[in-house]
Amino acid sequence: MTPPPKEPQPRISENDRDTAVRRLQEAYAEGHISHEEMDAHLQRILTAETPGDIESALGSLPAEDPGTTSTITAATGRIRRGGAWRVPRHLKVHSALGRVSLDLSQAVFEHPVLDIELQLGTGGARITVPRDAVVDLEGLSSTWKDTLYKAGRGARPGGGPTIRITGTMGMGRLKVRHARR
Repeated sequence: MTPPPKEPQPRISENDRDTAVRRLQEAYAEGHISHEEMDAHLQRILTAETPGDIESALGSLPAEDPGTTSTITAATGRIRRGGAWRVPRHLKVHSALGRVSLDLSQAVFEHPVLDIELQLGTGGARITVPRDAVVDLEGLSSTWKDTLYKAGRGARPGGGPTIRITGTMGMGRLKVRHARR
């Protein structure tokens, strides 16, 4: 009697791979792993084919703190945050029809990196970042209008927080600007 065929392992998505790389980078930035360990783990993540491969590559890292992710969701209307608010490590902003305004210029950053995941339908978003922040828009896709962003003069690696903006913009435009003071 032949054994039943094994079910094929699901393949990982690029988003899964990107998330694993970010987690590895955070562990390195926080001093949990050495440069050599990061290189070895990175190689395993980049060549991973299944979720199990990713899990084994990240198995020796400290567990993520679940309290470092917040989600702001609105079907319609406006999402606004400003003033001296405490930003989490990961901020997810989901809006189907509304406008989004995030002012991070006076925000309290507890982590050197802030990941903002935008999932917006129609309506635009405006994000004001600290003067010395470094902004990374590589993971953002926009289907309708181009993102407006001009790097600030005070922005330099290591100077202020790094703000990585990812996700998808539907029919709106993202405008990112540095605070004036």
